[in-house]
Amino acid sequence: MAHDPHLAELLRETLSDRAGITEKNMFGGVCFLLNGNMFGGIANHDSFMFRVGKDRHEEALHRPGARPMDFTGRKMIGFVYVDAETALETGLAEWVDFTAAFVGGLKPK
Repeated sequence: MAHDPHLAELLRETLSDRAGITEKNMFGGVCFLLNGNMFGGIANHDSFMFRVGKDRHEEALHRPGARPMDFTGRKMIGFVYVDAETALETGLAEWVDFTAAFVGGLKPK
């Protein structure tokens, strides 16, 4: 699945001041990693993908624009898709902070 390079650039800019961020092409899109752990990315033309963790999955789904990630045809608990337009309207940086609260606590790879 092709990704939107403009959305990737917006996420790249939002992540630019965080230490430990790397970028990798994965799943037909672009993913960002924090200390080697998957953080989020762009998987298609209209959504961001964020790793929020199992404990905060339901909380994430109640945020504007979020929906379950079903990349494999099954819901992937701990990951969500977020409508890009909604994320940009409500604050992409807030999604980055929400995601960093989980991924930042993982053991570096």
